[in-house]
Amino acid sequence: MSEPVRVAFVCVQNAGRSQMSTAFAERERDRRGLEDDVEILTGGTHPAEHVHEAVVDVMGEAGFDLSARTPREVSTAELESCDYVATMGCSTLDLDADAGRVDVRDWALEDPDGRPPDRVREIRDEVADRVRDLFDEIETRLEGPPA
Repeated sequence: MSEPVRVAFVCVQNAGRSQMSTAFAERERDRRGLEDDVEILTGGTHPAEHVHEAVVDVMGEAGFDLSARTPREVSTAELESCDYVATMGCSTLDLDADAGRVDVRDWALEDPDGRPPDRVREIRDEVADRVRDLFDEIETRLEGPPA
């Protein structure tokens, strides 16, 4: 494949669900040996100053260190260059998904900010499942139709 599949994980603050999704996606990409085939992008429409502490804590329990990650703003142009955009249920995006190029999915996940740790863990686990399912689709796409 000439160009990598571009995948974006987006929420308003880029401080919770999209950061979790990005961490799980990076792991899936590496586990599947797709480092050259999948590019991962994350951002928010109104980024926070830091990743939510509860998210840092529960992701740490799962083996991820998000403490040094910084939420960032993502542009519409960046997202329109993607093959897949997963929003977390809070998006205010206005994408021009011409000719079906961008596969936009709204995962409708609860915001972990201010939730008790057990609920944040449940959200984390749901994110992990959704990312794994998305990578199953991407891997099938990269393999192409059977010969």
